[in-house]
Amino acid sequence: MRAEGRAVCVGRDIDTDLIIAGRYLRTKDRSVWAEHAFEDLDPALAGRLKGAVIVAGPNFGCGSSREQAPVALKEAGVVAVAAPTFARIFFRNAVNIGLPVLECEVPCQEGEAVRFDLDEGWIEAAGVRRPLRPLSPRMREILRAGGLVPYLSGGRG
Repeated sequence: MRAEGRAVCVGRDIDTDLIIAGRYLRTKDRSVWAEHAFEDLDPALAGRLKGAVIVAGPNFGCGSSREQAPVALKEAGVVAVAAPTFARIFFRNAVNIGLPVLECEVPCQEGEAVRFDLDEGWIEAAGVRRPLRPLSPRMREILRAGGLVPYLSGGRG
């Protein structure tokens, strides 16, 4: 599974409340979540997420276990999230909805091209290729299928 996007840089310890604020959870309209992603961090950030690879510091997705956080990012058009470490519940929620999570250390320059290959286990930014922490074959199958529901419905491979 290979993809690419433009880097959108965020810091460390980005919690699920910063990804999608609780005040937007009264709706199930995913487009509302996408429109307001990262609003309390940077009100203009949601407009830069389509086709983006979010490059973050350690502990991305900490805080609550709300599944709406990775859903908001995917709905906004995020290609993947790269960070040295993730909160485990965010990590699994992201895989379950088909949003690639890339465990790695990548310096970030806003807007630069970021490419990655989950099967070969690398990410490339600023012309430098680095290894990714490998995902299990099952997790790669789930991502390839578009998430856990399509995977379990026969969309494997």
